[in-house]
Amino acid sequence: MAGRLLLRGMLAGILAACLAFVFARVFGEPQVALSIAYEAAQDAAAGDAPEPELVSRAVQASIGMLTAAVMYGAAYGGLFSLVFATAYGRIGRFSPRMLALLLAGAGFLAVVVVPDLKYPANPPGVGTPETIGLRTATYFEMVVFSLCALVLAVLAGRALVARLGEWSASLCGAAVFVVLIALLQWVLPDVNEVPDNFPALVLWRFREAALGMQLVLWGSLGLMFGVLAERLLTPQAVRHG
Repeated sequence: MAGRLLLRGMLAGILAACLAFVFARVFGEPQVALSIAYEAAQDAAAGDAPEPELVSRAVQASIGMLTAAVMYGAAYGGLFSLVFATAYGRIGRFSPRMLALLLAGAGFLAVVVVPDLKYPANPPGVGTPETIGLRTATYFEMVVFSLCALVLAVLAGRALVARLGEWSASLCGAAVFVVLIALLQWVLPDVNEVPDNFPALVLWRFREAALGMQLVLWGSLGLMFGVLAERLLTPQAVRHG
């Protein structure tokens, strides 16, 4: 059963990634082009020679981005299906569709929203090569810690159900998550390398597009995987009443 869910998760992830690619092409790519133009203008003003373009922008913005999105979606879809298989029947009497949506929402919160509050996405032209290692490490640390905080919050909430009831236990679990995330935000170092003269509107719209792309990805993944999982896990007689 887990293998069949894995295949459905990867399929849902690929389809969701294709939708996210379309969103990125429409809303994100124009901001990337403006950011690259800004970076080129800064290099020209400083007298620096332009870096050689190993892969053309046309390829990067089309087949290159689509390939990366499909690989990303397949990986996340596979992991999502494994988490679903582990959680199904163990964290409440949720239908496959409802559980898939809940897990997608939790994943979007822990993997995207929380890390972006500390380290929001930046377009080309923002950041220096010398700090790319630090920026990458701190971002992934935030993702891992956020997922751990989410798991601890869920476990805390489940442990309190018998004593406090579902509603109060859920509130306590949410409080645990908020406190842990606040501590993480305070402990991890800040990174602020946005140039003073970088166009604020381009930066804002790029971050909107980056967040919107992730919302499309996770939302589509939850919806499509929920349908596929329900068809596998729910008998036909039950589905049709």
